[in-house]
Amino acid sequence: MGDPTYFSVKGGANPHTRTRWGTRRVVDRNTAISQWGRLRDVLRDLEVRVLVVPPDADQPGLVYPANAGFLTHLDAELSLSQKTFYLSNLLPTRAGERAHYEKLLQAYGFRTERIDERYRFEGEADFFPVGEHYLLTHGRVERQRFVPALAIPPWRRIYGFRTSASVEPTLAAIVSPRRVIRVELVLEAHYHGDTALCAFGLGRRHLLAYPRALEPRSWERVREAFGENVLELCDNDAVHYAANSFTLSRDGESWLVMPAGVSDRLLAQVRERGVTPVVVNVSEFLKKGGGSVKCMIGDLGPVSESG
Repeated sequence: MGDPTYFSVKGGANPHTRTRWGTRRVVDRNTAISQWGRLRDVLRDLEVRVLVVPPDADQPGLVYPANAGFLTHLDAELSLSQKTFYLSNLLPTRAGERAHYEKLLQAYGFRTERIDERYRFEGEADFFPVGEHYLLTHGRVERQRFVPALAIPPWRRIYGFRTSASVEPTLAAIVSPRRVIRVELVLEAHYHGDTALCAFGLGRRHLLAYPRALEPRSWERVREAFGENVLELCDNDAVHYAANSFTLSRDGESWLVMPAGVSDRLLAQVRERGVTPVVVNVSEFLKKGGGSVKCMIGDLGPVSESG
């Protein structure tokens, strides 16, 4: 997790970070720090060891380390020497974060590598395991800008998405022989895959999914690949970023740490799948920065005692 001391909206690079007039939102830092602390405590109560990225006033996006990269053999209880963390190629306003993630991970003994910088790629926010497969979510990578619009105000901002489909061969070679399923995103409010899709439960075999955020043929691929394990999200739960939840399994038990505001119906559906939901309010991070529970956590999986 990234220390929230300097959390603010710097680049305003997704629809949640700006008002309808295009101005960047202002973070209530005291609220953010309190909510961050509560999420950290919930994880600790679930016996998760939390490594904290030190704050940097020039890098307020450090509070969202799900974008830092991804770890190979995520759920395998292996030594650190058998796993590698591949660092992301973040958008320009957040590119300075990579050195912070790399320094922290190496200090704790993780091996790190970098993805070819020709490819825009934002880590496990867009590349994550579901059952025996990996999902790679992507969309049109745009130059972020304002364009004229027949509306009030008479302009709108183009945000685009964060990961390019061209990175697929590189990622597929890393996780082979596991199959990579490519999924295109179409709603800018769900600019990362982990805001529209969330694997959970033992073996990450269940999948929360928001169909409207996915290109129709991609949605069909998801349904074909995962069948009855897909749990479709309604609009209200999707707005609250229900898919931006953190899954944890240990000793045959599973939990799903979810953002406040999700429906009782969804919580019941999660329980029906043998998973215990845990709800945490991180609204300041969603409403101002466009990231919720999962965005605030970089998943480093289990490590064997020998590691």
